Amino acid sequence: MNLSNLQPAEGSVNRDGKRLGRGQGSGKGGTAARGHKGAKSRSGYSKKIGFEGGQMPLQRRVPKFGFTNINRKEYQGINLDRLQALVDDKVIKETVTLDILVENGLVRKNELVKILGGGELKASLKISVHKFTATAKAAIEAAGGEAISL
Repeated sequence: MNLSNLQPAEGSVNRDGKRLGRGQGSGKGGTAARGHKGAKSRSGYSKKIGFEGGQMPLQRRVPKFGFTNINRKEYQGINLDRLQALVDDKVIKETVTLDILVENGLVRKNELVKILGGGELKASLKISVHKFTATAKAAIEAAGGEAISL
């Protein structure tokens, strides 16, 4: 330790904020560093989110377009090669259910599951999930398995 790296002990220096509006003698009395007049000088002032000083805000300048279907169902896709990898790792044997997929971290508990036809499946599996693509169903049945929709 020398004079070039001296510093106060941890927690010993506490710089509180400026004490505003505590009389003229403080130098921060009167307007309390808020300036004169205007909305920002008043108590209770809060700026709206996206307010641009009266200029037309971005969310109103940009046109709206598109449509969101409130009835859309979002499926979590799982390719056949992911299932084949689980078979190779001896995690699954002949049946695949939602519980097994959740245990192995492929999907979350409340998600809808769709089996996709990516990759190839060699094992004969009995798979029961919400949906299958046509190619996935064909590949499962070609491998001697069974595709059951819930």
